[in-house]
Amino acid sequence: MYLPQEIIRKKRDGEVLTSDEINFFIQGVANNTVSEGQIAAFAMTIFFNEMTMPERIALTCAMRDSGMVIDWSHMNFGGPIVDKHSTGGVGDVTSLMLGPMVAACGGFVPMISGRGLGHTGGTLDKLESIPGYNITPTNDVFGQVTKDAGVAIIGQTGDLAPADKRVYATRDITATVDNISLITASILSKKLAAGLESLVMDVKVGSGAFMPTYEASEELAKSIVAVANGAGTKTTAILTDMNQVLASSAGNAVEVREAVRFLTGEYRNPRLLEVTLASCGEMLVLAKLAKDSEEANAKLMEVLDNGKAAECFGKMVAGLGGPADFVAHYDNYLEKAPIIKPVFAEQNGVVSAMDTRAIGMAVVSMGGGRRVATDEIDYAVGFDQFIRLGEVADENQPLAMIHARSEEQWQEAAKALRNAIEIGGEYTPTPNVYGQIRAEDV
Repeated sequence: MYLPQEIIRKKRDGEVLTSDEINFFIQGVANNTVSEGQIAAFAMTIFFNEMTMPERIALTCAMRDSGMVIDWSHMNFGGPIVDKHSTGGVGDVTSLMLGPMVAACGGFVPMISGRGLGHTGGTLDKLESIPGYNITPTNDVFGQVTKDAGVAIIGQTGDLAPADKRVYATRDITATVDNISLITASILSKKLAAGLESLVMDVKVGSGAFMPTYEASEELAKSIVAVANGAGTKTTAILTDMNQVLASSAGNAVEVREAVRFLTGEYRNPRLLEVTLASCGEMLVLAKLAKDSEEANAKLMEVLDNGKAAECFGKMVAGLGGPADFVAHYDNYLEKAPIIKPVFAEQNGVVSAMDTRAIGMAVVSMGGGRRVATDEIDYAVGFDQFIRLGEVADENQPLAMIHARSEEQWQEAAKALRNAIEIGGEYTPTPNVYGQIRAEDV
């Protein structure tokens, strides 16, 4: 029998906690025998003293096991169960293409996603711009759609990693969010509760990334790979660039529109294609659906070009309550803003830098994200046809098209976008994909 305050004292004094102590504390979080004050103190001791790798693994497993852990064995999927998670960014619509692409190659992707957080867009908010799409189906429907379409993207249910929900809420109001041990456990506890066999983690780097520096992003990637593999789930991380908007669009309906056009081959932003293929390729290799990246890329391009990936997306949308003909007629279903017009730079010149975070916050300011949890989302607003770093902004090449609810909102968004995009000065290209971190690298 342990006492929560003694566990806190031990960690406060810089000692290493045992798996049993961590399990006891997290079970107390889940069943409400540990108070919010004790959670806050526990988080603060970790913030200042960090955790060893065995402690991080124990914390992740305890939070994973604090609620239901999905077991898919009864579904007889007939293929590997795989997923990916991103640390989030602006215009990061990869999940919407990646799930169907991997499904079309023989994987099964039961993806539990989140809403927007801060400046980062949320996969669930994007999908809810599709009329009828249900992000909270029963577990039976979740499993059946995953089996039929090969992919189902839904929201976190209350019985998955409930301890994380309490711990995160307390971290959010006690300035203990940005800690590698706690971030690792929070991300992985939810993902690993989904009954995955393998996972690919996309960790963003740059001005729109969650972590402030390349070194911090790399440290998080290494922590996630070490902990997930230690918890029994084969995991790889890739480091990808977020120094500019990833897709050609940022918003909700505008990103769904781009995702469908990508899947059907109508338009594929080359940068988005490279990053999506990098994540998908790692998923296929980890799941033994391809022997190496080259074979994986060939398979992925084949299912994009022959329409199988788009077909999987359409089946998922229909299976979760959306229109059966959504892929063919997406433009009839996605809401459009009343005002759609370009914004031009105030001077001509090469685009040398983007404050990607500021662009994400501009989408939030327009109503495309939430300032507080109760805010309603305006699915129609946002930006598309973004200029890229290294391109020339002039009277023929706008910075972006703004999709706004009113002229006043358009003017505010235009001002925010002009302030976020630097014209002139030195432009130094950065890679779209910096590299991979695999189990043997940690």
